[in-house]
Amino acid sequence: MTDQYILAIDLGTSGPKVGVFSSQGQIIGYAFEPTRVLLLPNGGAEQDPDDWWGAIKRATRRLLGQVKIPRADITALCCTTQWSGTVAVDQAGRHLMNAIIWMDSRGAKYVARITGGGIALEGYAIGKLLTWIRLTGGIPTHSGKDSIAHILLIEHEFPEIYRSTFMFLEPKDYLNLRLTGKFAASYDSIALHWLTDNRDIAHIDYDAGLLQRSGIAREKLPDLKRAVDVLAPIKPDVAAELGLSEHVQVVMGTPDVHSAAIGSGAVRDFQVHLYLGTSSWLACHVPYKKTDMFHNMASLPAALPNKYLLTNEQESAGAALNWLRDQLLYPDDELRERAAPEEALQTLDRIAARVPAGSDKLIFLPWLNGERTPVDNSDLRGGFFNASLKTTRAHLIRAVYEGVAYNSRWLLQYVEQFIQRRVDAINVVGGGAKAEVWCQIHADVLDRPIRQVKNPIQANLRGAAFLAALALGHLTVDDIPSRVEIAKTYQPNPEHRKIYDELFAEFVNLYKNNQKTFARLNR
Repeated sequence: MTDQYILAIDLGTSGPKVGVFSSQGQIIGYAFEPTRVLLLPNGGAEQDPDDWWGAIKRATRRLLGQVKIPRADITALCCTTQWSGTVAVDQAGRHLMNAIIWMDSRGAKYVARITGGGIALEGYAIGKLLTWIRLTGGIPTHSGKDSIAHILLIEHEFPEIYRSTFMFLEPKDYLNLRLTGKFAASYDSIALHWLTDNRDIAHIDYDAGLLQRSGIAREKLPDLKRAVDVLAPIKPDVAAELGLSEHVQVVMGTPDVHSAAIGSGAVRDFQVHLYLGTSSWLACHVPYKKTDMFHNMASLPAALPNKYLLTNEQESAGAALNWLRDQLLYPDDELRERAAPEEALQTLDRIAARVPAGSDKLIFLPWLNGERTPVDNSDLRGGFFNASLKTTRAHLIRAVYEGVAYNSRWLLQYVEQFIQRRVDAINVVGGGAKAEVWCQIHADVLDRPIRQVKNPIQANLRGAAFLAALALGHLTVDDIPSRVEIAKTYQPNPEHRKIYDELFAEFVNLYKNNQKTFARLNR
């Protein structure tokens, strides 16, 4: 038998990565192409689906020109993408407007309309809250950043587009449509529409009552499949466009939160991974459906069959570093020449290492685009607290690293409360996991060993490849941990325990003492 290979596509906010993997999950090569984010007034954030597709095509053709394998040996394709986005398409599959992405909060007021009223808890009508949680495990968030909020925004503010829409699709399911011509979503990708009954993990479908309550027409939503199901063969014209064989099978795939969990190697129940990308999260697979509405966390359908995934998201992680580099530091010294992202991260790492733990008590608040967990508050904003005339550029950089880690620690305490056990070690993946200083800071702040996965920036791609390998029978779930290498383990430094305990307590106090001010400034 000839070797079989998998093409994996990871559509992140900054652009798609495309990788070729063996059927056992070994990477052969990968390529990246950037895409633009359009930030609009009143919390809008959009991307052009044609920009996505053009970048995927360029990256794929460049990659296939570099790897030395016969095209006929690439037998499967699997996508993972940013989650909680919405693409409105017509019956021919053409998008009718830009994609509304996970950063967009313009639909918040429409979520409030369908979830509020009467006696309320945390802003939700008690009866509605209990019904939503019982069926789905959660409820549309106040932030307005869930997919259901995007659809409600289109319905109320772009009514002609709503009427013309044949189907609303998540970014992953839109790519699958372009690849196969098939309209479908997976149990995991549809979850943030908050319209499915998730109580029986093996049989998930839309709930008629939730559809009626939302006012969203069922016929505008795709039918559902498992993430490991084969959707269809690739369309011949698309195969030619990408440089692939017509025999490639397209696997349903999964959002990025789910693929990172698989690609991190932490696939067993309660094994936690930390993702450090544009945003961040602490997640693990669990064997049950459960909700912590006070900290905006829930276990939702996972990509792995018959499992749930504890999901949460910190809004800004690497985004905070990018903001620091591009908005504050770019014009000067080592950073005056725009470098490739990896080189820029190495420079930030070196500078941050010059400053002692705690950044001389400078605290950075990473809520540059509001926050989702452990608090759901789109009014929050970021900034530096306790700066002095002695504060240097290096202090600012290290404080950003630490501020993201404080937020991760804040989240960790509720993750451990959710799973009712202490987390012993955390696998770290994502582009930020390449920063050694940041890994050590997380170990020190969280007081947990941090296991840096080898090639951490490829975790989502690797997770998508593993998913395709599962779908085609090349691997089992139990095989996955042994296929993921750990590059280095960072142990907590006990000498930093006191300063980080003190500053973490003040970090939480800054939220408590200033949330009303943020609300006055940003509503």
